[in-house]
Amino acid sequence: MSRLPLIAIVGRPNVGKSTLYNRLVGGRPALVHDTPGLTRDRRYGECDYFGTMLRLIDTGGLDPEAEAEVIGAGIHRQAWRGIDEADAIVLVVDAMAGVTPLDSELAAKLRTTGKPIMLVANKVDSPKRDAYVAELYAMGLGEPYPVSAAHGRGVDAMLEALIAKLPKAAKAAPAVADDPFDAAFGGDADEDADDGDDDADDDDGDDAVDAGPVDEGDVVIGDPDDDDDEYAPDPEDEHAPEDDGVLADDEPRDRTAPLEDAGPRSAHAARRADKGRGDERKVGPLRVAFIGKPNAGKSSLTNRLIGEERSLVHHVPGTTTDPVDTPFEMGGKKYVLVDTAGIRRRARIDEEIEKIAVSMALGQIQRADVCVLVIDASLGPGEQDARLAGAVEESGRALVIALNKSDLIRGKDAEAELKQKVKDTFHFMPWAPVVMLSAARGDGTHRLMDLASRVAAEHRHRVATSELNRFFAEVVEVTPPGIYRGRAIRIHYITQARVAPPTFLLWANQPTGVAPSYRRYLSNQLRKRYGFRGSPIRIFVKDKGGDRREDDAPVRPKIPARPRRR
Repeated sequence: MSRLPLIAIVGRPNVGKSTLYNRLVGGRPALVHDTPGLTRDRRYGECDYFGTMLRLIDTGGLDPEAEAEVIGAGIHRQAWRGIDEADAIVLVVDAMAGVTPLDSELAAKLRTTGKPIMLVANKVDSPKRDAYVAELYAMGLGEPYPVSAAHGRGVDAMLEALIAKLPKAAKAAPAVADDPFDAAFGGDADEDADDGDDDADDDDGDDAVDAGPVDEGDVVIGDPDDDDDEYAPDPEDEHAPEDDGVLADDEPRDRTAPLEDAGPRSAHAARRADKGRGDERKVGPLRVAFIGKPNAGKSSLTNRLIGEERSLVHHVPGTTTDPVDTPFEMGGKKYVLVDTAGIRRRARIDEEIEKIAVSMALGQIQRADVCVLVIDASLGPGEQDARLAGAVEESGRALVIALNKSDLIRGKDAEAELKQKVKDTFHFMPWAPVVMLSAARGDGTHRLMDLASRVAAEHRHRVATSELNRFFAEVVEVTPPGIYRGRAIRIHYITQARVAPPTFLLWANQPTGVAPSYRRYLSNQLRKRYGFRGSPIRIFVKDKGGDRREDDAPVRPKIPARPRRR
């Protein structure tokens, strides 16, 4: 496909660049607030204007006074990289403030690029404010276009004029991209044509069977096979809610995502459903989100993998404010890396900006295929890290735990202590693989992406119903589910309802009698046989339906109805 035209949105701080970016892209991907200097990294997005596709870059505010500071200098570097990449530039000014010396200075610098420049006068919310636009002609950039990014006023006229300003090569109609990753890169299909065979091989490599072991070269934080062969009922199960893990006929099945089909009513129907049900493999690049506490090294890890300063890095916590998506390719596999803001405990968050940033970071968990929990190895995991890991498990996403700054761990005793602390902190998820790395030195970063790919394959792995029931018959024969209210619990069959996360449905005569401890036992047995390393497992129990009595229950004789009196 032809490369999409790239437009850089620039201007001084607090003129509404991110608001305009959100208006053009749709939604609220960029963090917007009255505080100046909030946008720090480059953010890319696409705008579809009646079939004409544009790629947009949201940049931080350019302020020469702030450039003397470390963070301000980083914002300037990021903004000017976006300007250098762009085919055209949109200079946003505040129409209500008039022409400021900073606007004039910035306009003079942009003229030296030789690229088409469009002057956009923002915050013109009503026709009464159109008169303020006349002053902007003094900037010498041609006709200013009045818009209101917050309300959408004047955006259509601005886009039509912008498309007309683009160079002919840039505004050539692009072909439809079959690969969303190519669209994100804005690359040429001809360049990728030679890699078609490699891509096909990569797709085959996504299967869990071909992925290989996921724990090679990583730290094992717990043995998921411990106590698998022995099932001991948990005394707390007697006091647990009876509907835990049980699906009633009228109960919604959207613990993590809607189950389109709760499963068949018979084992024969289950086997028949397997034939028409695909592996539900996600099309497109693997989306990997880096989450963690502030200053854990998420941005440094992103920059190390990309090979450039994609995210601003500073020792002050809270440098990254809004999520930054970056297309990335390694070893023939395509990814989208998502750098997020540091997430602190809710009690310690006071500023409104940080609340919004944390909310956006947590939202990236739902959008990700694999979440990488980045932890500062020099400090070790803490309670907040365990909370974040629990949030990932609750969302049903695959998880990899990355111990960054491992180069600061000196000596075998310190390393053994760190491993033990990791085991104790994440004792509730022994299935999550752990990798030690150093973003500063690059140690272990390639192993991290390979592990993420393998975990994603395990997350999408499906087991055929016939194989699943043969395995399950062995498990139930060794350790039956027990007795509930004086009656034996009988599980008739099991099927995998969906993938990502692997979700299994059991049909039993007494769904409420299947204790949480027994479901954990079944989960461990499934992991022991089929892997699912790095992925949470969901197990639901449903009433078999039809004749709901036990097979050995006495059959009550039918009492004939009395004849009606005439």
